[in-house]
Amino acid sequence: MARYDSILDTIGRTPLVRLDTFAPPGVNLYAKVEAFNPMGSVKDRMALAIIEQAERSGELRPGQTVIEATSGNTGIGLAMVCARKGYPLVVTMAESFSVERRKLLRYLGARVVLTPASEKGTGMLAKAIELAETHGYFLCRQFENEANAEVHSRTTAREILADFRGEVLDCWVSGFGTGGTLKGVARALKQANPATRVVVAEPDNARLLGSGLAQPRQAGGVPASHPSFRPHLMQGWSPDFISRLTEEALAAGLVDELVPVAGSEALRLARELARREGIFVGTSSGATLAAALDVARRSPPGSNIVCMLPDTGERYLSTPLFDGIGEQMNDEELALSRSTPGYRFDAVPGGGGVRRPAPEREKAPLDAEAVGFVDETVAAEPVVLFALEWCEFCWSVRKLFARLGIDYRSVDLDSVAYQADDLGGRIRAVLAERTGARTIPQVFIGGEHVGGCSELFDAWRDGSLRGRLEDRGIAYDRDVEVDPDDLLPGWLHPRASIV
Repeated sequence: MARYDSILDTIGRTPLVRLDTFAPPGVNLYAKVEAFNPMGSVKDRMALAIIEQAERSGELRPGQTVIEATSGNTGIGLAMVCARKGYPLVVTMAESFSVERRKLLRYLGARVVLTPASEKGTGMLAKAIELAETHGYFLCRQFENEANAEVHSRTTAREILADFRGEVLDCWVSGFGTGGTLKGVARALKQANPATRVVVAEPDNARLLGSGLAQPRQAGGVPASHPSFRPHLMQGWSPDFISRLTEEALAAGLVDELVPVAGSEALRLARELARREGIFVGTSSGATLAAALDVARRSPPGSNIVCMLPDTGERYLSTPLFDGIGEQMNDEELALSRSTPGYRFDAVPGGGGVRRPAPEREKAPLDAEAVGFVDETVAAEPVVLFALEWCEFCWSVRKLFARLGIDYRSVDLDSVAYQADDLGGRIRAVLAERTGARTIPQVFIGGEHVGGCSELFDAWRDGSLRGRLEDRGIAYDRDVEVDPDDLLPGWLHPRASIV
């Protein structure tokens, strides 16, 4: 272990892992696991290299906004670098890329401008150029920036060569997106040993390189959508154009073979990597492994093959990669739960048997201080939310109020302010007696009890909440359209995603 001055110093030096359960007998198949980079992808290397090159050249001024078009991983890497170095970041991204990527970018402080999926990669690139020219932003130009390729010659390739010191590397397998990894690594490997084969994988239904058709370009060299492009599953792979860096790699004779990969095979192998090797990666990694296995099956015993695994599987939770991965217990898991008597949803807590109604308890007298607090607060405040600080349903109510622009008071019963002498618990007992509901949150509007999260959302749907707000003169944004289901916790409602 080591100590570092900055998170940026931890980029690179990722492990090369042997895939014993996949390799044919006698063939040595290794994976370069780029998820070990701090932001979980190979793009961390390029993000730092582009920013530092622009700083050295003076293209990027202190405090200037950085902008780039990205499917997500480059943007996430840039967000980390810009956060550490103090640059604002804007990312343009087609709306078809996974929701997790948008959230990660915004979490890291970036602004995300979505472009229509129908405009594909060329659309998000054109939007980035347009915004950069209009606002004076620094455009990274990852698809043509030589710093993108240079960092892979200087780091990624050298790491691989160091791991094979004294041995022969027979083949290196990669996909392509910006072309930076392809050009940079292939160049350095070929310089070290011209016999090392470079194999490039691409989607079988979108064979831009395999088509043999030249990349069309508009005025100024801006790429147009390639005629062979079709939508495919491998996010980050093969945009709808061939980048300059990829064209340069091809023109330099760095690519020995193209292997088409089916999306279904990419999904299968990404899942198999997790279950057989314990390596958690995304769809594009599964696709690269598919191409590497194709090569391995045709290679003689003793061959050394390395394939790139570009990112982590956490970027794909909302994509087809996780189809069929349930949130609730399946039949097998339910049966396992029921095989012992305790800690079951259908059993009495702490013991066996099926749940039975709790026996009636003698009601304790309500606390006078808590009664006074509830009465005074409900009377004084137009909108009151009795909540728990980190309850997801309480946050769902807060999101609705925020969307509608409603001012409210939140009484967080479990917060430090209400822990002294269990004031929060005493207030909760008063609420349970007054409302007949033992759950939190509970909402009051104009002194009247509305209910919990479900009742509030139902009142918004049927229009009665609007009427209640207007009757009591409580301001809210009448033009907002919101589906409350979208505000519910993701584990409860499949559509819940705030992007």
